Amino acid sequence: MALFDPFTQRSLLLRNRLIVSPMCEYSALDGVPNEWHLVHLGSRAVGGAGAVITEATAVSAQGRISAQDTGLWNQTQVEAWRPIARFIKVHGAVAGVQLAHAGRKASTLRPWDGHGPIPAGQGNWLTVAPSALPFDTGGNLPQALDEAGIQAVIADFRAAARRALDAGFELIELHAAHGYLLHQFLSPLSNRRDDRYGGSLDNRTRLTREVIAAVREVWPTELPLWLRISATDWAPEDGPRGWDIEQSVQLARELAPLGVDLIDVSSGGLLPHVKIPLEPGYQIPFAARIRHEAGIATGAVGLITEPEQAAAIVAKGEADVVLLARESLRNPYFPRRAAEVLGVKIEAPAPYHRAW
Repeated sequence: MALFDPFTQRSLLLRNRLIVSPMCEYSALDGVPNEWHLVHLGSRAVGGAGAVITEATAVSAQGRISAQDTGLWNQTQVEAWRPIARFIKVHGAVAGVQLAHAGRKASTLRPWDGHGPIPAGQGNWLTVAPSALPFDTGGNLPQALDEAGIQAVIADFRAAARRALDAGFELIELHAAHGYLLHQFLSPLSNRRDDRYGGSLDNRTRLTREVIAAVREVWPTELPLWLRISATDWAPEDGPRGWDIEQSVQLARELAPLGVDLIDVSSGGLLPHVKIPLEPGYQIPFAARIRHEAGIATGAVGLITEPEQAAAIVAKGEADVVLLARESLRNPYFPRRAAEVLGVKIEAPAPYHRAW
């Protein structure tokens, strides 16, 4: 495999294996994307990416991280997403959307407005989780979901997937990472339930599996479905066991028969103040292990900043695709730069031919 080899996912052919990772922009009003999102996402399609995935897009108003998150819980949002998805596709990239529910990490301030929960009376809302445990000291105390609440979350994911199709997206990524709701159910550190959604690994993974099944009910079989997970909570070794790579591999083995086509492998986000060994490519071994042991395609993400680094990941078979987050913010034309560095010729939009 090579970085600029096409990548087939069901009926879709991605023109290369460089993917724009979901990145929150905190710039929407009432969940409705706007000109910022069109330019932000569209420029990265023009920049040559194989697929461009939206930020974590909430399946319900309650599921937003911040009040400025995008959403797909109503038709107004669908109409606003359509020209964005269309522009991405016109310029050669696959238009993807990440569907998410923030759980106990919802109702928080966007980064440049401060940190922590939205103060009471200033637009905050009730948060939910598998168990009534806050994310951090001073964080929102969530309400533990009952059976009806869990079924409502599943229904919200299903409905959002149907709206994503209506909006013109061709790829869905479900967000089960970074300490958001599905991840909260996966980890025994945030899931203290004693019903069929807590306790054993099978029970803790149940909600994720049921959300996948619900989405697949409405998402066409010819279109791919991805899942982002945190391969580990990075829980301290001298403390209780959290979600880890061994459990991630076990879950991954069950996903292909459920209709998942690729696992986007990140890490962390469930616990505050943990020590993470940050260095270039620090999460790549997780993607490689899941790919080899579970027999499913994976994506590598995290401090990948150089063309040669990205190319080596794919060439070594450590992952099938490379997702770029902050590097894509710094350089929306990274794929074009990478092609030049690696000596690969790729097509540029006609108005840009003179530059190449």
